[in-house]
Amino acid sequence: MPTLNAKSLTLNDVHRLLNLQQHSSNGSFTTLLSLEPLTEFEQQELWQISNDFLRYLSAGKVSEGQVKFLVIAPLMRLAGFYRAPLEITLEEDIEDIYIEDEDTIITGRIDILAVKNTEAVTANPGFWSLVIESKNSFADVFAGLPQLLAYVFKRLEQQAYVWGLVTNGRNYLFVHIQSGANPTYELLPEFSLTNSERLSELLQVLKAICKLQNIASSPL
Repeated sequence: MPTLNAKSLTLNDVHRLLNLQQHSSNGSFTTLLSLEPLTEFEQQELWQISNDFLRYLSAGKVSEGQVKFLVIAPLMRLAGFYRAPLEITLEEDIEDIYIEDEDTIITGRIDILAVKNTEAVTANPGFWSLVIESKNSFADVFAGLPQLLAYVFKRLEQQAYVWGLVTNGRNYLFVHIQSGANPTYELLPEFSLTNSERLSELLQVLKAICKLQNIASSPL
């Protein structure tokens, strides 16, 4: 039986094989999240994260590993993802996706996954709060979108929605994926670490997604 790695998928593949379609909307974060003002400390930390990364970027290509270490890790800490009941997992294998019509299996491995732990022992414990796909600084963030969508596809059987993020350290593309008879995904406005006017909103969005775990339930 042929096996496809999610990294090799295109958006057309995702639309055709998974029947996951893009949802047209006004692309507003405020319709999906409650954004709160940042504290002075958070602002200062955010600027430090940005300056550290831009110093590396000015010297040339920033590797995927450096992107995770320099910006993703400190941003997630600042947003609250390291606090209970959330836990972070790295390089998590996805459940194989079997495409019956094509007699094909799709496999893959999630870069970073934030999960709300639950005490109940189930086949799929926890609520997936945020799935992150990271790229090196020279890669286009849209290149990671198909594999991110494939990673969360099976999870839509357990929860109503999943938040995703694709980043190359410089650009940040958030995706809101919803379950249903016809699953859809919505692309939100892209952030850039070099755009100082929208830098605060990037952290506000991450904090708001983190806080969703307080009201979310795991199974549908």
